[in-house]
Amino acid sequence: MYQLSQLANGCRIASAYLPSMSSVCVGVWAGTGSRHESAQQGGISHFIEHMLFKGTTGRTAKAITESVESLGGYLNAFTSEENTCYYARASSRHFATLSDVLMDMAMNPTFLKEELTKEREVILEELAMIMDQPHQRVLEMLNEVCWPNHPLGRCITGTPETLVSMNAGRLRRFWGKHYHASNLLVAVAGPLEHRQVVRQLRPLARKLPSGIPPHEKAVRSRQRHPGLIHLRRSSEQVQLAIGIKTNSRHDSNQYALRILNTILGENMSSRLFQSLREDHGLAYSIYSSLGFFNDAGLMTIAAGIEATNIPRSLQLIQQILEELCQKPPSVKEIHQARDYLIGQLELHLENTENHMIWLGEHVLGFGHPPIQNQFQNRLQCVTPNAVWTAAQKTFRPQHMNLAAVGPVAKRQLSPFQHWMS
Repeated sequence: MYQLSQLANGCRIASAYLPSMSSVCVGVWAGTGSRHESAQQGGISHFIEHMLFKGTTGRTAKAITESVESLGGYLNAFTSEENTCYYARASSRHFATLSDVLMDMAMNPTFLKEELTKEREVILEELAMIMDQPHQRVLEMLNEVCWPNHPLGRCITGTPETLVSMNAGRLRRFWGKHYHASNLLVAVAGPLEHRQVVRQLRPLARKLPSGIPPHEKAVRSRQRHPGLIHLRRSSEQVQLAIGIKTNSRHDSNQYALRILNTILGENMSSRLFQSLREDHGLAYSIYSSLGFFNDAGLMTIAAGIEATNIPRSLQLIQQILEELCQKPPSVKEIHQARDYLIGQLELHLENTENHMIWLGEHVLGFGHPPIQNQFQNRLQCVTPNAVWTAAQKTFRPQHMNLAAVGPVAKRQLSPFQHWMS
């Protein structure tokens, strides 16, 4: 199903052959994101993502969108800590057009001053929207306390100060340093065989200049003490986020962590949801999630809670984490969590967009396409004792940090401080 080729200039082309699909999704990936930025460059990867939609040497901004939307397709992009992706999806008969538009965007942006000035205002509004929403603001604050003095701790969108300092020359230099053959991947998912994909993309991709993959600042500091950050502001709820540092995506322990996270808080059957919402009625939204990077990882517990219920909620969260450390989960819980994860992946991969993203993230994260059924097989091997061991290694005070946004005083967060002491 998955195949990967590398051209002479270093550009990689990956494909997922999905013969039952009628659409194709094409993604042009740059192996660069916010963790490749200095503090002064904060937000530049995301700014470039916006600017690549604002015109090329051969297409205006309107022509870019019309080229895809007039076919009944759509065009989008995203920037993460480690990657940037530009993608388009339409009927597979339009594969050539989608490829041409996306490669044109990646290779021939204009960075016109007047467009940059307008787009800066758009991004400042995007940043303001993030900061105005407590459930998003608290996650930005959590990153700040989890990854101090590191790019992972900075907002992907940047800050008002860094955004104001951006100019066309600075964006073009960063783009030139990162958008080259050895740092670009084209991922395609749809009813096209790999040889068809390579035949179409080779003439476009071989025009890319050569270059050196970007350096990323390693996560070196080992946290020795828990961290706490809070912002008091007027709102109906307090948004809480607990960040627990874990291993990287390359660690074999990730599969036990995935099952542990599912048991803890990934769905409505989870211990957090059943306790805080179903049994005690303390929260409408309560969940946990996992994020992996090249050299680190983070498990996040997030909830929206009325201020007077904060102490009790923190006590219940502590109790659940301690129970997971005290004895292994049941075989039934393991099987339910495993089957949930496998089923969710199967549902997720039912459309070509998600399949393209799964393929692209895997190639950039591991250096090769997904191995058929590897995810499912690795989950099948996870035992209750493996999850128990993962909990004991992960749920340690020195790995934990807390962020809170809302009408909360620091004393109301004292259960966390006592718990960590």
